[in-house]
Amino acid sequence: MKILKFITAGSVDDGKSTLIGRLLYDTDSILDDQLEAIKKANRKNNDGTVDLAILTDGLKAEREQGITIDVAYKYFQTEKRKFIIADAPGHIQYTRNMITGASNSDLIIILVDARRGVIEQTKRHSFLAKLLSLKKVLVCINKMDMVDYNEEVFNNIKADYQLLADKLALTDVDFMPVSALKGDNIVSPSENTAWYTGPSLLSYLETIEFQESEGQAWRLPVQWVVRPQTDELHDYRGYAGRVVGNGLKTGDDVMILPSSIRSKIKRIELAGDHLEKAEDGQSVIVHLTDQVDISRGDTIVSVQSPGFVERSFEANICWFDNKPLDTSQVYLFQNFGRITKIKINEVIHKIDINSHEYKYGDVIALNDIGRVHIKAAEDLSFDIYQEHQATGRGIIIDPRTNLTVAAIMIECVA
Repeated sequence: MKILKFITAGSVDDGKSTLIGRLLYDTDSILDDQLEAIKKANRKNNDGTVDLAILTDGLKAEREQGITIDVAYKYFQTEKRKFIIADAPGHIQYTRNMITGASNSDLIIILVDARRGVIEQTKRHSFLAKLLSLKKVLVCINKMDMVDYNEEVFNNIKADYQLLADKLALTDVDFMPVSALKGDNIVSPSENTAWYTGPSLLSYLETIEFQESEGQAWRLPVQWVVRPQTDELHDYRGYAGRVVGNGLKTGDDVMILPSSIRSKIKRIELAGDHLEKAEDGQSVIVHLTDQVDISRGDTIVSVQSPGFVERSFEANICWFDNKPLDTSQVYLFQNFGRITKIKINEVIHKIDINSHEYKYGDVIALNDIGRVHIKAAEDLSFDIYQEHQATGRGIIIDPRTNLTVAAIMIECVA
């Protein structure tokens, strides 16, 4: 069973960090020294119990204010599965942090406060889930203990969110009533919600499966050219990288992008062993039958489905920088090991996350999301994000500061 990567999202004080803390605590996944540190932190809930949210609050400012600022990652496992959890901040000004955590997740858990229902941040994070093509949305209606575990409250919020999901075309959404503070439906089904017949959160996470994309071609972005040049390995030349997608095997006809030179897979190595076939996520060394010019940043692809090699494309952009996007500025685009000069020469539209309407003529500023036209200084190899996420996205860097200023998801060739 594959590792499940998921992120928690929601508004401030919806209980994201507490939910993760409760999940770790009730599954005995907290080390003794961590538990001791939590107790010494002297942060208590209203009922005098230890505040489990401290587990994911690594920054001093987070502990002092009782909020999440940066994305915190936690790792744990049960007998059935391994998990990587990203705890995202709820404040609007930290939307960029949330996008960073969600970009590598399979599932998003959106928490909704049972007392407040669907609010602005619920809409914002749901929109981002759609934009980032997350495979599954689980809506945890939290703090059910504060509304006396009322089934009608749960059903009303579920109905409200379903309207939002329909508007965003989110098709794979599940709902669950929980109390992260009290532990209801986190690890075990709760007697307080006898009217709920679904699984507990842990059971849900342990058993959920995602349908693999059919026909998704493999890619091997070259991270390193292995050339020892020793007496023993005088003629050794391999190309190292992490496989994206399934189907890479010995004997395949391949193409090197962006040069479009063709060759054939001669041998695949993994930790000194020879493989007939490499699977998604494996870091391998590939040998070709021909001596061709390949550098870090090139991509080895299947001849049958090579993707695109273009200089112009349209992309959705999430802006991270305090300075707004400058269409006169030269930026750098990075995907895997390749860095290319680009210009964002047109803002097609900006998206109002609340109304989901397009705005025209507006500047793209911090935390804004929009559609832009990008022109590269040289040929780029890429895929459309909806079809191949890993090779259809990248980051934009400001060469003046070397800061990452945006994330992009390629939508179409321009």
